[in-house]
Amino acid sequence: MDPSPAISSPYLFSLSGQNALITGATRGIGAACAIALAQAGAAVCIVQRQPPQDGTPNLDTVNAIRALGATAEVIYCDLDDLHAVQELFPKALELMGGNIHILVNCAGIQRRSPSVDFPEKDWDDVLNVNLKSVWLLSQAAGRHMVPLRRGKIINFCSLLTFQGGLTVPAYAAAKGALGQLTKALSNEWSQHNVQVNGICPGYIATEMNERLLADPVRFRQISERIPAGRWGDPQDFAGPIVFLSSKASQYVCGELLVVDGGWMGR
Repeated sequence: MDPSPAISSPYLFSLSGQNALITGATRGIGAACAIALAQAGAAVCIVQRQPPQDGTPNLDTVNAIRALGATAEVIYCDLDDLHAVQELFPKALELMGGNIHILVNCAGIQRRSPSVDFPEKDWDDVLNVNLKSVWLLSQAAGRHMVPLRRGKIINFCSLLTFQGGLTVPAYAAAKGALGQLTKALSNEWSQHNVQVNGICPGYIATEMNERLLADPVRFRQISERIPAGRWGDPQDFAGPIVFLSSKASQYVCGELLVVDGGWMGR
């Protein structure tokens, strides 16, 4: 691993000249992270689901980044189409001038059902999007980054990387495995100056948690257990994503950074 740079601390967090590829940035946590990366100076390539033929793509994040005067590109890919995922990183490289410095795997889906009734298709969908697509993108990024001896890969894990959850067996399995995958890749690639880390969100007020937010009993139970006294907001991830993408985290390897308002500490 290369030594940490001896530069002034404000510049440790600059992403000027860096190209970032991020999935799941159409809304929520991913959108906040993409905008934060752009604010720190990165050019951003956003992966979005292919819109329906009669639909209009959601370009809110792209437009917000371009309004900053920063570069934002879009690649359309459904992450449950693993053949398309295998073609995704080369397309991003071409679009971004042959260089990707940062990969952020933020996309994820959720399926809820009692385990005795959990459909096999839901299991396969969740594992493909939340785990296998991450593996394929990370492997492609490693093949690009390792020979160049530089790169950052950030995987979005979960509290269910550590806990089992209720009625979400596929999600818990995928996120638990993703935590171990993050460590495994870090063990191999840290020596090549490629830092692989994870971010584990707690309970965040996003679309994925709509059912919990709408359940007054579960909402109260969860809220009472969060030491910070509130659910998280997507903006709470702006700082962590810039830190793990920048030179400030040069010696941070294989970590699972929990951003949860103190939930795990309790």
